[in-house]
Amino acid sequence: QVQLVESGGGLVQPGGSLRLSCAASGPIFTIFSISAVGWYRQVPGKERELVARMSHSGTIDYSGSVKGRFTISRDNTKNTVYLQMNNLKPEDTAVYFCNGNFRGFDHWGQGTQVTVSS
Repeated sequence: QVQLVESGGGLVQPGGSLRLSCAASGPIFTIFSISAVGWYRQVPGKERELVARMSHSGTIDYSGSVKGRFTISRDNTKNTVYLQMNNLKPEDTAVYFCNGNFRGFDHWGQGTQVTVSS
């Protein structure tokens, strides 16, 4: 069974930074380096929205609201995807989910809460 586990969320003041991690495990094909991966977020009453995504070849897309502040990256040796979040704003408050597409199927982590508040 494919498992994605997010970590790194928490409470941070406006202007602060957090780094989220998503570690993948499961069958041998559960490899971020050959898969499309992404970070999404969701707030109550709204649809889950794209934050950042990266193809297996390294092509990256960011939401306009986070571009220039967030960075998605991966560590192939650890099979882990990261989201570095800088200059956080209250409107970034949400549950953040990582996603990986393995052999044509999307898999999601359970999410990690990010709260930006003074």
